[in-house]
Amino acid sequence: MPARHHRLIDRRRADAQDELAAALAAIRVELGLDAGFPPEALAEADAAVTSAPRTDADRTDIPLVTIDPEGSTDLDQALHLERDGDGFLVHYAIADVPAFVAPGGAIDAEARRRGQTMYAPDGRVPLHPPLISEGAASLLPDQERSAYLWEFRLDASGAVAETRLGRARVRSREQLSYLQAQERIDAGDPMLGLLAEVGELRIALEGARDGASLDMPEEEIEREGDEYRIERRQLLPVERWNAQLSLLTGMEAAQLMLHAGAGILRTMAQPPEGDVRRFRAEVRAIGEEWAEGEHYGAFLRRLDRSKPSTLAILQAARRLFRGASYTVLEPGAEAAGLGQAAIGAPYAHTTAPLRRLVDRYVLAHCEAIANGREIPEWATRGLEGLPEIMQESGQLANRLERESIDAVEIAVLRHRIGDEFDAVVVEARKEGATIQLIDPPTEAACDTSAQPGERIRARLTEADLASRRLRFAEVSPAA
Repeated sequence: MPARHHRLIDRRRADAQDELAAALAAIRVELGLDAGFPPEALAEADAAVTSAPRTDADRTDIPLVTIDPEGSTDLDQALHLERDGDGFLVHYAIADVPAFVAPGGAIDAEARRRGQTMYAPDGRVPLHPPLISEGAASLLPDQERSAYLWEFRLDASGAVAETRLGRARVRSREQLSYLQAQERIDAGDPMLGLLAEVGELRIALEGARDGASLDMPEEEIEREGDEYRIERRQLLPVERWNAQLSLLTGMEAAQLMLHAGAGILRTMAQPPEGDVRRFRAEVRAIGEEWAEGEHYGAFLRRLDRSKPSTLAILQAARRLFRGASYTVLEPGAEAAGLGQAAIGAPYAHTTAPLRRLVDRYVLAHCEAIANGREIPEWATRGLEGLPEIMQESGQLANRLERESIDAVEIAVLRHRIGDEFDAVVVEARKEGATIQLIDPPTEAACDTSAQPGERIRARLTEADLASRRLRFAEVSPAA
């Protein structure tokens, strides 16, 4: 499920007794999340940094750049685009994590225990030791790095005409934040201008295959005195264009593995019709027009991200993105039934090996398949139990996200006990209902007999950060 990204910003000097910080720290303790690594994993990381194998292929001539959130240090991807006749040539470098992780070693064991990097508003619990993930394997600027280098030739419509993949030495020329990249594009930067052009073409192709994206905004939690508020930052266009290159890579990775009948895909069935009907009722109650027959992906793409009600709709739409899993391929596997519904095509996680375990195995499979070689034995063997590892770590990540969001929203709302809000009922049970506030877009328990899809007026009755309880009661049907 797409994540809501939060970052905790304290506008005054840090206070060890801060209630929200304590609540967020308690959540990580309850979930057993520890950012530290065993001594043997740290020792192995130190040795790997000094002895990691170097590939002979030299592609340091490609003027790659990275585009990430400001302050990022675990840089998985670097890109470069150029014109190729009436089409485009795209180079997309991915961090060579397998070069630093010995199969069956201490880092490998710890990574398989963790599954993925865990993100919370006040920090992260990394998948790999920072010496690797934020240092030797990260595609930092002006550093020669080993990478999996994808090469895509696209036609004039943005569709893939040819895909190549190999390991090579690369060097990123510059680390850009999203804001810096957007400013460069707006100022007419020729290479990044191609990212905008290709990104729009790929978005059009996404629409043609009935793909869907939530594009959830980043949220910063700001503190002033003893009160909190959430400041939302809408995604810049460059973030959507950049994401399209990642999606393109994952789709091509899936095709390589499907052709070989080996590997692991990220799969998700179409949302049940009942979920779509409930979402349509919620949209109607929120007050947005959604034409009959319009695919939910097209509807989500055209929403005005500046309207307060849009985030409430995006929150409600998350239910349509449930049920994603991982499927290990067998020889002769057919693409039918192995698609990712939100993407509208078969898909594999492959562009974030510093932060997600499964990507390391996908990269190893794809590089061998693309070059007609045997898949490394460690990569084949490592698929055993991998869907379960990723599913369990995904559930843990979702729980961390959900409970962190609950804590943040309670902190924001706790000074508004007695205030009334417009809301839509999203689920009804004997013991009460779950509602979605229109503004702020918050999901919480509510004492009401209203049915899903009905709009109500709800009063905040409880917002206790220590117990992380947030509850409302219906006042009357909203006008």
